[in-house]
Amino acid sequence: MQWREFSVATPRLWNSLPVRAQLAPDLPSFCKSCKTWLFHQHLSIPPSEHTPVTIRPNSSSSYFHKLSPTPLAPRLTRRPSTRPPTTQDPGMWTVNSIGRLGNQMGEYATLYALAKLNGHQAYVLPAMHQYLSSLFRITLPVISNEEAGKVRWRNYNLHDWMSEEYRHIQGKYVRLTGYPCSWTFYHHIRHEILQEFTFHDRIKEEANRYLLGLHGSHREPTYVGVHVRRGDYVWVMPNTWKGVVADKGYLEKAMRYFREKYRDPIFVVTSNGMSWCKENIDASKGDVFFAGDGRESSPGRDFALLAHCNHTIMTIGTFGIWAGYLAGGETVYLANYTLPDSPFLKLFRPSAAFLPEWVGIPADLSPLLH
Repeated sequence: MQWREFSVATPRLWNSLPVRAQLAPDLPSFCKSCKTWLFHQHLSIPPSEHTPVTIRPNSSSSYFHKLSPTPLAPRLTRRPSTRPPTTQDPGMWTVNSIGRLGNQMGEYATLYALAKLNGHQAYVLPAMHQYLSSLFRITLPVISNEEAGKVRWRNYNLHDWMSEEYRHIQGKYVRLTGYPCSWTFYHHIRHEILQEFTFHDRIKEEANRYLLGLHGSHREPTYVGVHVRRGDYVWVMPNTWKGVVADKGYLEKAMRYFREKYRDPIFVVTSNGMSWCKENIDASKGDVFFAGDGRESSPGRDFALLAHCNHTIMTIGTFGIWAGYLAGGETVYLANYTLPDSPFLKLFRPSAAFLPEWVGIPADLSPLLH
């Protein structure tokens, strides 16, 4: 690895800056933070910038704060130091790039959190960068497939929830494997994860424009994103995992929850089985809208719509979990959707997938008992 190459040295230098400098709202503030940091470095003074920087939800939209574009770092000089230069190789950590959007987001966030927790620099593979960078302003540097092929990685498999041993993973060159997607890995740095998954401006504008177009006669609308997972899960859940997918009854209960709690809800339905949704979701009240006029849309567009809503109704799957996590409002989810002896429960812990404050509505398991 050529550590002095611009594509490698630049992100490493940026990531070494204190958080307060990286989140500076303007160039003067950025310069001031860097000057203070360099002063502390020169005099070996412990920095005072370890206080977490909180990104507060936007009260007007119940959506996380969007940061302004990162300012370019000015060229900085520092006085010669009497201390010997640091030559320690920070190593590289990465993660497998497998699955679809929800899986990729879980893998990225887990890599980000565990690499930081263990004191190593995280890199993503080109496939993951291509998948996520089209939607989000992700910042982790990319390692090329050619360079990754030269590294003698230690493969470290993760299960789907945080464990104490993950705080002490040994190895400078580690490749995390598995399908991790649990708030227990990264919720302690939620503000940083939300920053990583900030949408590009054009995507935010398109989503907000679509939602505004649904306003109609609704005076004070509360947008509720509804994700209905169908597709392969319709067969896989009962035949492989002894489970069910969301049915008509669950969706009616979930929508009733929001209708009783909010005066003017608007339900924005997305799904990979839109024809089923149109047949089973009652839209006669005028508050249900099928995204894309009922046609199945691209996953990225659907996800942006859900994340820009105030609240979330999800069924099953990581796509809906991440939609609820980014939207930041109330999330209603399908609970207890497998039999107690389901092999799925060996791989999946509901308490590690759904935040404690989310509202679960039990699934109807009677179709499995016949």
